[in-house]
Amino acid sequence: MTLQELIEELGGNLVQGDPEWMVDGVNAPEKASAFDLAFADSDAAVTTALASNAGVVVLKPGAITQYPRGKCIIESDQPKLWFAKAAKLVTKHIHIAGIAHSAVVAPDTKVDPGVVVGPCAVIGSHVSIGNGTLIDAGVVLGEGVRIGELCHIHPRVVIYPGTTIGNRVVVHAGAVLGADGFGYVRDALTGEHTQFPQQGTLTIEDDVEIGANSTIDRGALEATRIRRGVKIDNLVHIGHNCDIGENVILVALTGISGSCTVGKGAVLAGQVGMGDHAHVGPGVILGGQSGVFSGKTISNEGHRPGTVMFGTPARPLKQVLREQATLSKLAKAARPGERDKTPEGGEGPG
Repeated sequence: MTLQELIEELGGNLVQGDPEWMVDGVNAPEKASAFDLAFADSDAAVTTALASNAGVVVLKPGAITQYPRGKCIIESDQPKLWFAKAAKLVTKHIHIAGIAHSAVVAPDTKVDPGVVVGPCAVIGSHVSIGNGTLIDAGVVLGEGVRIGELCHIHPRVVIYPGTTIGNRVVVHAGAVLGADGFGYVRDALTGEHTQFPQQGTLTIEDDVEIGANSTIDRGALEATRIRRGVKIDNLVHIGHNCDIGENVILVALTGISGSCTVGKGAVLAGQVGMGDHAHVGPGVILGGQSGVFSGKTISNEGHRPGTVMFGTPARPLKQVLREQATLSKLAKAARPGERDKTPEGGEGPG
């Protein structure tokens, strides 16, 4: 793409250079070539980027006043974001539409023009797949699955019947979407467990990304919903009837039990655990290995925006640090008398 095309798509201001300069890719300054784009969002990074071989550098407005000759310079209020969006535009892979000979596709499947179905994929009855979507090798789509436009379903993903996926969704290898939730009713007399009906649905809205080997269960009688812009890391589990709000971040090994809600813009770091029917409010940040007990609510109410919650039960990080400091002082104070010494010449317990 040319710089002019990128600016028309992403905004920004070309303060130096040829608008017809071709950009073939993005790279770190140390590895960049004349047709690569690099970015800098700190003083040190600016010096490195401008001294590199990168033909195009995106910076914050006013980062420096004099630019080296031979460099194309773009100014943007958010250079890293501009760089990330440009990367998606200049590194698009070209795929030839069509269905591989070894794929098994039900005759009543609706496949829009521009769809790619890879080798050994299995697509059930009444499935619809939107234009420009890529279904990679070994994917299994159950009956009635609906997938929107410009999605990428990576190899060996399994999507259970009745699941709905929006536009521009990426599902990485090995993910399982729409399986039965873990819901059972115990017989008080025999102790046996009978599965509660798991006949709800799973809806994944636009611009969601789901990491490798993550799992999201369908609702029991209602729906599990993953709202627009959610980003899910690898090895995350989301139970039945959950509602995950817009632009939420869920980091690896997070586990969310059934009937939980996570508010818009929240961040759950690695190995966070939520008990059933728990709630995390909008914008809450939960530190790694934090826990939310069943039925409890964690919110930012009464705290500054951006407050990090930590520990089990999750509470403000500053409070946790104060508690740890107090415990440390108590432990030190207890040390002089922590052992009963045997009187000199005496014998210990025998």
